[in-house]
Parts: sequence; structure tokens; C-alpha cells
Amino acid sequence: MAFRSRPAARGLRRGALAVLAASAALTLLASCASSEAESAEGGAEGADLGELTVQLSWIKNEEFSGEFFADSEGYYDEAGFSAVNLVPGPSTGAAELASGSADVALSDAVSIGAAVANEGAPLKIIGATFQKNPFTILSLKDGGDIATPDDLKGKKIGVQDSNASLFKALLAANGIDESELTIVPVQYDPAPLVNGEVDGFVAYLTNESITVAAQGLEVTNLPFADNGLPFVAETFGVTDQSIAENREALKAFLVAEIKGWTDAVNDPAEGARLAYEVYGKDLDLNPENSIAGATTQAEQLVVSDETAANGLFTISKSLQDETIASLAGAGIELKASDLFDLSLLAEVYEEHPELVKYAG
Repeated sequence: MAFRSRPAARGLRRGALAVLAASAALTLLASCASSEAESAEGGAEGADLGELTVQLSWIKNEEFSGEFFADSEGYYDEAGFSAVNLVPGPSTGAAELASGSADVALSDAVSIGAAVANEGAPLKIIGATFQKNPFTILSLKDGGDIATPDDLKGKKIGVQDSNASLFKALLAANGIDESELTIVPVQYDPAPLVNGEVDGFVAYLTNESITVAAQGLEVTNLPFADNGLPFVAETFGVTDQSIAENREALKAFLVAEIKGWTDAVNDPAEGARLAYEVYGKDLDLNPENSIAGATTQAEQLVVSDETAANGLFTISKSLQDETIASLAGAGIELKASDLFDLSLLAEVYEEHPELVKYAG
């Protein structure tokens, strides 16, 4: 498999998804390998699967430490891939999947769900790195101090274009009308919050929240996941055709990813180092912030009671239902079966039960 990147905005961006409508004749993935080349255990390890391209949702920072481990420790090689290309974002991944320029996209349920519901995109989520999404309304303790949904009222909230629908879903989930606050268009740099131009700022718990606090400012967070929008994030998105034609190759990829994220959960500091010294070396990442972000995601977002019982990336029936309810709040009407296909992951754990126990 060979992939090419195409930039798009992080988070939900209907403009980027419009590409899907113009791509009625999709150029989909070529077959990775025939089933005859697969191992007797039902996986594709040991087979020659060629190249695989993964579209990342963001820049090459600690957010993808599991992928960095999978690459640096040779797990992708063991799975049978000659190369796995990690293409940096920002991107929702939906357009790349539709055009065939990516085999797998790390995205979120809202972005993939919007593509499926609004554009009829033949996409599915086959697993989720983050059991709990990292979106938050970030504020300063001595400023907006937004600790509850009601605290949003009367405030100026910085919202990126790509996250506008998501923010409106947060308001809807908490019975708040847009007229009760002021939405201020911003980019991803939290400077408007630090400078007092806005009272709150749509951010990531593992990113902007940490970088602002690192400036010596006391912050307050209003996590989306704890306030009406518990959807999964850093999801593995693929096309329906890929599931049908390249099933064993996708399973081999999941095996490598599970091994990589097992390492990332057990050694977040090393995952962060891979980001700031190796894969994201040219980004001038702050080591302390990277370590804090990697630790937060490892301890609070990647693992849960569900993953402890059934393995990394699994999405319980209740979490699927909660995700679908979250999407409905954003005007995205789907059934769980329209969005999720977790049968590949189930087969992976049936064939490799030792991978369930990721805790060191």
C-alpha cells in the first residue's frame, strides 16, 4: 500500500468533508496481500503486505507515541509491512480515506460520523485509542474559571472553525442556547486566552491545557467527556472496501498498534522522548510538556475498565451508545452499526489473547 497526505483541519470541518461529495468515484485501497500469504494463525504477520499509510490527526507530537513505538520497535515490520508512513496532520482523515491517499486515518467519532451521515462516505471505525476524548473548555482560574456548563453563560469562548459544530453540541447537551454566550473565532494558539481576549478556549487536555499551565498560570478545565459528550477519539478509520478486501492486513496493523500502545501506556516518558527527540524533532517540542501530555493520555484517556477487561482500542456497547448519542447532539444521526465495525479487533484478541494484558 502507498499513501499520500492531503491537509485538512483538525476536528469536524464540513468544508473538508465536502471533498467526499465530489469524490463519487472513490479511488480505494489496493489489496495488501492475498489470504494465501497469511499465517496459519489467521493473521498477516510474516506476509509481505507492502507499504501502509496512516494519516495522523495532528502534528507528530506525543499524541502518537504508540505509533512511534510500533515503528521504532519493529512491530510494523513484524506484522509484515515493508513500511508504515505516518503522515502528519492536522487532518480529520475522512477526505484522505475517501480519495484512497490513506489506508488508515487517526481521527474521532464526530469527524468520521459526519462524513458517514452527511456525505454517505463508506467509512467505519475499527477501534479507538482514546476511550475518553480529550476536548475541554480551557480557562484561567483567575479569569473565566469555567468549571461547570453553567459557567459558560455570559462568557466569550474561543472556538476554532473546525470545532464549531462540536462546541454547539456541547451547548445542546447541556441545554445552553448560543445566545447566552459569545463565540469568538480563534486558531489553535491559546494566546487569546492568556491575553484575556476570551474567557474560555476549546482545547485538548493533553496539549493546550498543559502548555498554558506550564507558563505558571492556574487553569480550569471543563472536559467534554464529563459534560455530555463522551465520544471516542483517536479512532482508527478505514473504508468498508478495505475491511472487505484487506481484512487480514488491517488486523496485522492492529496487532502492531496494540504492541506499540502497550509500550506507550507503560512508559509514557519514553513515548514522549520519541516525539521530541526523533519523530517530532523539527517541531521544537517542549520535553516537559510532552512528558506531561503522554502521561495524561496514558493514565486518563487510553485505558479504562473496558480496556483492562478486553484490551486496548476496544469500545464497549455502552460507550458506542454514548458516542452515538453525542453525535446526535451535533445533528449527526447514525446507528452504532453505521459507524463501528469492531469485528476485526475481536478476531485479533481471539487469535492473540496475550495482547489483552497490556499492563506492565
